[in-house]
Amino acid sequence: MVNPVDSALLEALESTAEKLLERHLTTTVEWFPHNFVPWGAAQEFEDDYEWSPEEANVPAAVRSALFVNTLTEDNLPYYFRDIERMFGRDGVWGEWVRRWTAEEGRHGLVLNAYLLATRSIDPVELERGRMAQVQGGQVPEPPTVAEGLAYVSLQELATRISHFNTGNQLADPVGRTMMRRIAADENLHYLFYRDAMSAVIEADPSAAVMAIEKQVREFSMPGLGIPGFTDHAKAIADAGIYDFQIHHDKILQPVILRDWAIESIEGLDAEAEQARARLVKQISRIGKVGRRFASRRAERIDALADREPVNV
Repeated sequence: MVNPVDSALLEALESTAEKLLERHLTTTVEWFPHNFVPWGAAQEFEDDYEWSPEEANVPAAVRSALFVNTLTEDNLPYYFRDIERMFGRDGVWGEWVRRWTAEEGRHGLVLNAYLLATRSIDPVELERGRMAQVQGGQVPEPPTVAEGLAYVSLQELATRISHFNTGNQLADPVGRTMMRRIAADENLHYLFYRDAMSAVIEADPSAAVMAIEKQVREFSMPGLGIPGFTDHAKAIADAGIYDFQIHHDKILQPVILRDWAIESIEGLDAEAEQARARLVKQISRIGKVGRRFASRRAERIDALADREPVNV
């Protein structure tokens, strides 16, 4: 049940949500998962089937990204539970929650079908991972609407970037098209949440800044309950699919510093002013860490290239 303070905020933002939902519905494109799966490549799985990486032309890091992305989408029931808790089930907010859930559901459907048809990932590992992820049910649980909107704005954009960059590293053109289709959905979800959060900033700037600061400080990509998540996340970062530099350059800077103009917000109380100062410092610190990690990765790649034999 939505708490009274959040109920008042959601009611104040209702007209904004109506406009954002109408924009979303007129912008989104209807698509069908079955059109994005190479069914002709599919084969029956024999009872004694054992998967081998040689079956698919997919680098290990890209397999990690596909594994994490797919299991994150499979965890949709818990995301639905949490987003409905924040926004409620009635009115325009409830309508958005159900529409968002229906669209997100397609992502898990098409990803699982693609991976099974192409055998890009061990199907046994994938199913065991799904069981562990869904049984664990770990998802972020922002306590307020302001924190929830701050988190999902960052998370949806991060997911869009991760899907798109994963697709770019797939040799299979069908896979690339599928990942870009999913990324396009995630981008529209991000735009809804980003602009809803902009309205929160106008309605209650102090609460908004404190919510953003907390979510940036505690932010983590979805997937912490996925088996082997830490190793997969490292492989994903090393492949340049999603890392600290991307998080800073493609998310924190453009969204928080540019779109939400956090440094220009007026009328903050003393506590929010302190939170803003911490937030700006944190963003700068993440940028420095990201550049350092990217530089080290480039040095490792160059060193490996220098050690490779030259064919003459």
